[in-house]
Amino acid sequence: MKRRQQTPSLRIGVDTGGTFTDFVIWKDGRLFNRKVLSTPRDPSLAIFEGVGEFLRTGPAVFIIHGTTVATNALLQRKGGRVALVTTAGFEDILAIGRQTRRELYSLQPEERFELIPAGRRFGIRERTLASGQVEKTVSRPEVRKVIAKIRKSGAEAVAVCLLHSYANAENEDVVAEELARAGLLASVSSRLLPEHREFERMSTTATNAFLMPVMDRYLRELDRRLGQSELRIMQSNEGYISPARARLEPIKTSLSGPAGGAVGARVLARAAGIPNIVSFDMGGTSTDVSLIEGRIRRTHEARIGDFPIRLPIIDIHSVGAGGGSIAYTDRGGSLRVGPQSAGADPGPACYGKGELPTVTDANLCLGRMDPEFFLGGRMRIHPERSRAAVGRLARRIGKSARETALGIVAIANANMEKAIRVISVERGFDPRAFALFSFGGAGGMHAAEMAAHLGMPTVIVPRNAGVLSAFGLLMSDSIKDYTKSLMKPDSLVTLAGLESDFRSLEEASFRDMKEDGFAAKDVLLERSLDCRYLGQSYEIDVPYRKARTAARAFLESFHSRHQKLYSYRHDRRDVEIVNLRVKAVAVTPKIPLVKEPGRKTLDPKAIIRKQPIFYGRAAPEGMVIDRSRLAPDNAVCGPALVIDPESTTFLPPGYAAKVDGFLNLIIRKAGPR
Repeated sequence: MKRRQQTPSLRIGVDTGGTFTDFVIWKDGRLFNRKVLSTPRDPSLAIFEGVGEFLRTGPAVFIIHGTTVATNALLQRKGGRVALVTTAGFEDILAIGRQTRRELYSLQPEERFELIPAGRRFGIRERTLASGQVEKTVSRPEVRKVIAKIRKSGAEAVAVCLLHSYANAENEDVVAEELARAGLLASVSSRLLPEHREFERMSTTATNAFLMPVMDRYLRELDRRLGQSELRIMQSNEGYISPARARLEPIKTSLSGPAGGAVGARVLARAAGIPNIVSFDMGGTSTDVSLIEGRIRRTHEARIGDFPIRLPIIDIHSVGAGGGSIAYTDRGGSLRVGPQSAGADPGPACYGKGELPTVTDANLCLGRMDPEFFLGGRMRIHPERSRAAVGRLARRIGKSARETALGIVAIANANMEKAIRVISVERGFDPRAFALFSFGGAGGMHAAEMAAHLGMPTVIVPRNAGVLSAFGLLMSDSIKDYTKSLMKPDSLVTLAGLESDFRSLEEASFRDMKEDGFAAKDVLLERSLDCRYLGQSYEIDVPYRKARTAARAFLESFHSRHQKLYSYRHDRRDVEIVNLRVKAVAVTPKIPLVKEPGRKTLDPKAIIRKQPIFYGRAAPEGMVIDRSRLAPDNAVCGPALVIDPESTTFLPPGYAAKVDGFLNLIIRKAGPR
């Protein structure tokens, strides 16, 4: 593939959500966006609907895609039929796990999903020691016999995870070669996750295998529809990869849509001069939040549904609260909201198909949406159906329809506020020191109230907030992560040895980036170490500088980071270096951000109408503002609705929004008049 030397004339970011599929199109120096209803049974249909016209005419299209295929397969447990090949005697590692229970005190805990049943777990006689020494070489004839059993089991993909293969992959490579010769899809632990901890390595490898058949079928269908387009798939680590790599490592795409949102939020917040933010992405099905201190925070551990995985991933917390979240009463008669969602079909009651009340229906009943401008007027919605659905629920709980709608919104807000506390307060950060960066189709209707409850002084709602995740995809780079387990105390590690290990990882990154068309000079490298005090169970990621004078600075970074996280440090205790990591970033051309000229006078045509907006017990009249007619330095005071084709922003009484040079709404409490 020939690397592009300049920004292609036609680039499209595509973010597939549970309710809508969003598109941001960069064509001939201009930015366009659109939304279409998602097609859960075949997500490629909605994508083709959104980009089909560009495929039929004009130049080749460069598409970066954030997909929910992997996420949905995990949450719905609808992956492929998987077999496991591991060291004989260790076939039950997956079943044993860490003996952790998600419901510690439940008398009837939910039964754990068995990813690979015992009948499809196969052991082979081999042994690699933790030192990397091969004590028993794997037998190819034995591997072939196991492959025959795998075929008989009907497995579509195979997870290969041999003991200590992170230290020496020799035996695992033999198994992988035989599986490739047999034409079987294989997920190989030493290639996907060459780190210690057998359960996490096996779980991640097996989960990846579980997703491989699903992702393979999806990308084949998408490739058929998109023709000659140049397609890239967003990963969970804030960078994109080729479809060929996504077929081999689909687990890396499990949070690709939210990752695009975090990238877009970071880019726009930094441009606005407010780099410390909590990104708040509220869509139709779920809400994703992430804390950004100038740069996106990453973690190496995550759980999606029943599946614990260990990979570099953006630190995102998700909750089942979105515009389509269903309101209902539990067995005790209490009002609840989510996590069940009406999705795109049937959707909220106002869509005209469903009858269950949702958060969107509640906002419509409260006058916090403009029914005539939903999706810019392209989609008709039915307020009377929302009122009927909320009214039925109101009679069930003995409240008025208005009280019920306010209650639905309040409960949804509480669920989302809890998610923000998880990624801030519970990790040692004060949310009051951050701005709330709100996007997603539903985020603007809830952001100001949530920020007030959390003590956050500023809310930022970007232009095109409803499609920001798709915009973020276009602002991302090609990123690859590399790791090597070391497992040595710092007293036994030499700087020359570390340098040699880092260089081997960096050379691997250059080879892989070259395959994707990037020259070594265009690849930025970040080194880091996973460290812990000797005897601890888990480690902290700290940067490692290349300069000789700074090489040992990682020890002080570790002590300081440990002090911040756990309130103590042991300067005289041995520090164990567990893993070396290299993050390789091939920086690609970006869409330029241009400041617009200011205009303090509000365009009279920006005010569409006035309408009652329910807030607490009051229903003051508020302005409905056409956001497309707002210019930098314009200000709007609440109560008001600021609407565009993809989203609505609700300004409660006592709040004011000012438009900055990048057409972001900067919302703060209004001062005394």
